[in-house]
Amino acid sequence: MKLNRFVLILNFSFLFVLSSCSTHSADNQYEENTSKPVKNIIFMIGDGMSYAQIEGTENAIGKQLEMRKFPVSGTITTHAADKRITDSGAGGTALATGFKSNNGMIGMKADSTAVPSMLELFAEEGKQTAIVVSSGITHATPACFVAKDINRNNYEAIAKDFAESDKLNYFIGGARKHFVDREDSKNLLEEMTAKGWQFFDDLENAQFNASANAALFMADEHPVAVKDGRSDFLAKGTAKLLETMSMQADNGFFMMVEGSQIDWAGHANDSAYLVTEMIDFDNAVKAAVDFAEKDGETLVVVTADHETGGLTIINGVEKDYSSVRFNFSTVNHSAVAVPVFAYGPGSEYFTGMYDNTDIIGKIMKAAGK
Repeated sequence: MKLNRFVLILNFSFLFVLSSCSTHSADNQYEENTSKPVKNIIFMIGDGMSYAQIEGTENAIGKQLEMRKFPVSGTITTHAADKRITDSGAGGTALATGFKSNNGMIGMKADSTAVPSMLELFAEEGKQTAIVVSSGITHATPACFVAKDINRNNYEAIAKDFAESDKLNYFIGGARKHFVDREDSKNLLEEMTAKGWQFFDDLENAQFNASANAALFMADEHPVAVKDGRSDFLAKGTAKLLETMSMQADNGFFMMVEGSQIDWAGHANDSAYLVTEMIDFDNAVKAAVDFAEKDGETLVVVTADHETGGLTIINGVEKDYSSVRFNFSTVNHSAVAVPVFAYGPGSEYFTGMYDNTDIIGKIMKAAGK
């Protein structure tokens, strides 16, 4: 069993800077807003995040995370069709489509039948759509919202699904190489540009507008970790796309945001990595709620595809939590349930304990479908 004491790894002043956008007091909860019907949906996934990851991060930074201020919460089970412990392919597919799948598959049922994701369903209704992730865009979770494949590792085929999709308007993430450095020698970005897509590699200069679909590649493969110098593009990119879509999406929008590397930190049993990625994801949550509070027609749902690391929080006998330790029991995923937090009109549907396949139905019900 591995013990990884956070205070020996990461300077608390660095954590304070990372979490500086969390300005509400620990006692202050977001007030419920159900005055208008749901027009926009922001669906946020902390890959590998469960209750211990949240509690441990709060202990480390000394204040409450934004997601825990949501007025409505619930719990979901996460098993795959073929395994008690899910991977991100099956977990992401269940969230995105409402169907159980086998581990390793994306966007299809266990019998290999392709099924539409909520992103695709909302696009068919005329909503604009966007994906923002801190991994490669072709990685398992984002892929579940756009691609259909028997194997989550078929990255070039997944990139082709992205290139050929007429349901996605914007995306931010890594994995440029799967679009241009391919075994079939095709340059998918050239093909997408010919269809009107615009591509950027710098958030500050990225011009998202109604005239063209647009993507921002933050890395050829995966963006680096926060602790290794990654910018806060997850929160800023989320905010920038929310501003863009709010001004031009007459029928509303659907956005999926993933804190991808929370999962990788759990696999590495690295508490410093974990806490910084949790803060980064929670900063994106704050950006989403800031928008939703002003807008009044936006539902924000925060959840996870599974837990990673079998994390428990031990010791903590001191009042100031100075002796808290992160205790990882595995380098793999676990079968424990994960939280759901909801804010905005329709959030009342997300209370209780249910399965991950129920999420899409609740979102659709909130949206009047």
